[in-house]
Amino acid sequence: MVTKLTPFPIETLLIVDDSPLQRLHTVGLMRDLGVEMIYEAGDGHEALELLALLRLPPSLVIVDLEMPGMDGVEFIQQLQARNLHFPLIVASSRERSLLASVETMIEALGMHVLGALQKPLNQEKLLGALNSSGSNLSLPQKDPNLPTITEAELAAAIRNHEIIAYYQPKVDIRTGMLKGVEALARWIHPQAGMIPPNHFIPLAESSGLIHELTLSMFEQAMAQAALWNERGLSLKVAVNLSPLSLDIPSFVQKVSDLLAQHALLAEQIVLEITESSVVANLGSALGALARFRLKGFGLSIDDYGTGFSSMQQLARIPFTELKIDRSFVHGAHARQNLRVILQSALDMAKRLELVTVAEGIETIEDWRLLQDSGCTLGQGYLIAKPMLPSELPIWLKGHHRRLAELRPQQDAANGTGGADHDN
Repeated sequence: MVTKLTPFPIETLLIVDDSPLQRLHTVGLMRDLGVEMIYEAGDGHEALELLALLRLPPSLVIVDLEMPGMDGVEFIQQLQARNLHFPLIVASSRERSLLASVETMIEALGMHVLGALQKPLNQEKLLGALNSSGSNLSLPQKDPNLPTITEAELAAAIRNHEIIAYYQPKVDIRTGMLKGVEALARWIHPQAGMIPPNHFIPLAESSGLIHELTLSMFEQAMAQAALWNERGLSLKVAVNLSPLSLDIPSFVQKVSDLLAQHALLAEQIVLEITESSVVANLGSALGALARFRLKGFGLSIDDYGTGFSSMQQLARIPFTELKIDRSFVHGAHARQNLRVILQSALDMAKRLELVTVAEGIETIEDWRLLQDSGCTLGQGYLIAKPMLPSELPIWLKGHHRRLAELRPQQDAANGTGGADHDN
């Protein structure tokens, strides 16, 4: 008998696919549909190991059929054998008859299949499958003011310096003092105004323009760091690194040349790498990251916690910082499962002697939890939104007036914790 499930909120998602680019594509589609907590695995074996570790199991599993190691069919059979019943969507570029056969198999196993979809996936296909459960999801409304972007327009925007770096502060969780910033790309379009990164970064990656964009962001961030240094404000500056740039043989040297040009120490620059970034071309990627670390650059594993590959990456790469994904931070004060995952990540990072950064802090309750949990740095709208560099001194003056509010309550009562220098 086929298991009947009531309509469910998609709180957590597991994507099982051996292609990092396919996983990235599916993650983007599901994030646009409002799913924040997304786990990733590269094959069936990895997915089963991940499921054994999770305190918060997935509400939905999207599984590719063709994978090395353990393929999608065997993975689904293993789920049934272990009595793990999650709503499933299967996906493959193979013929429809094969997909239909797998869908029938899943139903015969007494498991719940929402759909068997041909790749490439898109939002319409996913919504059709999800709404078969009664979820009543809809496509996100597109901003009518955002223009349709062509590759030529994006190339011109990078060349004409229309895509600029905004900076979001990172502060010491204990004292609230400013310690660094993250550089974030924003496109200031001459007609449309501000264009958010999720509207142009996918095109940059698919068109190959991401390399030029990444180097532009490094150049802007380093020039700004040098200017802040001259003004007595020494901050660590984090720049997001596209995994595609790690395949460029000259990339490490170009970034090093920019560092020398602006007379900066490598220790002042942190490269943020998403945890699935180095899977596709492991040899060249590890070589590039090792060279960056030898030169003294900081390496941060970004969005930590959203994929089983996290553990593998921590073992392979000489990271100096662990950045915990906002899906494990936002609302953690009110949800025990999130608190357990968050504390586990912080404890592990402490044993590995890594700086920890929590992103997505939006409430004082989550801020207090992070203080009690031993996190090093915090970032999020509770502290500040991304801003132009000219706005940072103004924000900093106002932020100093909030330090008593942000300090641990015991320290605030004793009148301690506010004497730190903010660099």
